[in-house]
Amino acid sequence: MGIILWLIVGGVIGWLASMVMRTDAQQGILLNIVVGIVGAFIGGLIFSGGSINDGLTLYSFLVSLVGAIILLAIVNLVRRGSMR
Repeated sequence: MGIILWLIVGGVIGWLASMVMRTDAQQGILLNIVVGIVGAFIGGLIFSGGSINDGLTLYSFLVSLVGAIILLAIVNLVRRGSMR
């Protein structure tokens, strides 16, 4: 059950981050899930020092969203040479 929750929450976080960064039209659901999960990992490393055992809280959701936005900003920098 945990992996299904990771996929659902990762998809939502990736979708929200892509809406914020205006890359939603370029991504599909699979890439949104990947961006959400990797973004959660990046946000966890930045904000909580690598501790990812907090569970699903509002704070962890926001940290994951910020991490996904950072990931998309880095991808945009590499692809286009400038942030949107």
